[in-house]
Amino acid sequence: MVFKRLLGAIGVGGPSVDTVLDGGAALPGGTLSGQVHLRGGGSAVEIEHIGLELVARVEAEHGEGESEGAVAFARFTVGGGFRLGEEEQRSVPFSVPLPLETPITELYGQQLGIVLGVRTELAVAGAKDKGDLDQLAVRPLPVQEAILEALGQLGFGFRSADLEYGRIGGTGQQLPFHQEIELTPAPRYAHAVNEIELTFLASPEGVEIVLEADKRGGPFSSGHDTLTRFTAGHHEVHTRDWYTEVDGWIAQLIEHRAAYGAGAMYGAPAPAPYTGHHDGPYGDQHGSHYTDHHRSHHDGHHGGHRSGPGVGTAVAAGAAGLAVGVVGGLVAAEVVDEIGDFFEDEEDESGDDGA
Repeated sequence: MVFKRLLGAIGVGGPSVDTVLDGGAALPGGTLSGQVHLRGGGSAVEIEHIGLELVARVEAEHGEGESEGAVAFARFTVGGGFRLGEEEQRSVPFSVPLPLETPITELYGQQLGIVLGVRTELAVAGAKDKGDLDQLAVRPLPVQEAILEALGQLGFGFRSADLEYGRIGGTGQQLPFHQEIELTPAPRYAHAVNEIELTFLASPEGVEIVLEADKRGGPFSSGHDTLTRFTAGHHEVHTRDWYTEVDGWIAQLIEHRAAYGAGAMYGAPAPAPYTGHHDGPYGDQHGSHYTDHHRSHHDGHHGGHRSGPGVGTAVAAGAAGLAVGVVGGLVAAEVVDEIGDFFEDEEDESGDDGA
């Protein structure tokens, strides 16, 4: 999606900017490249700087309600310090690094409903205008894709995905928000939970995986969320049996949730955190479990895969799977509408600011 906008803050007849991203989805921690195309207006101007801003549509909870808005999570200066002549056309190439925690917007080419954008800012003679907003597509890292593939093989399905404002306590989270991928349970776990939320927090060494069982309060339970946290190294993508690994993670999450519920039933304290030892990407690692009072949502929030259809197979067949959800193409169509609406709204606000 590309927008061209006359920079109103600079005056009628000012320069226009059109940013074009290189094709294909980017990788978290990879490079984002493209061109900023400038066209001079009715008179020559001094371009002080050209800035790029990465923005995301993020949800925030407020008591019983929630709101959403655009949050900037990275800024770069990619050019400037030159004179743009009358009607002159000039292109400025750029290549900037994406944060490793940049959310995933698509899986096997299917959009997940996450909205990211690249906003271009042009500064001319002290005046600034956010004159261009382009949709950013991001695909999963190999280890993230392996984990998602394993979940698909286990029978989990995609329900929705969003970005939540706030930090997850006890993790190395860097951005002010985190991605939650909501999954319908595999049939063998459907009796225990009706939803599991997955969060990836990537670092240079690997990925933290946070799994959360849904809130399901009953007459004998408090309905607290239960979370588990695991780690996986980038170098382990082809050396670990992800089907077995991920199945073990889910089993531990379910078991801990059941134990926590039993403690609440009899008025006993929650069990001590589980320390399931395994050799992780950074030396000896432990899976850790904690309940929702440890999670500050606002800070005031191939190797051997077993046989069976994975997520990629499900998508290729057009069936329900992690990439398209239980209602198939309907989800994808709704996502496209939401993304288009968001970018149109942001463009309108940018235009109003510059008037």
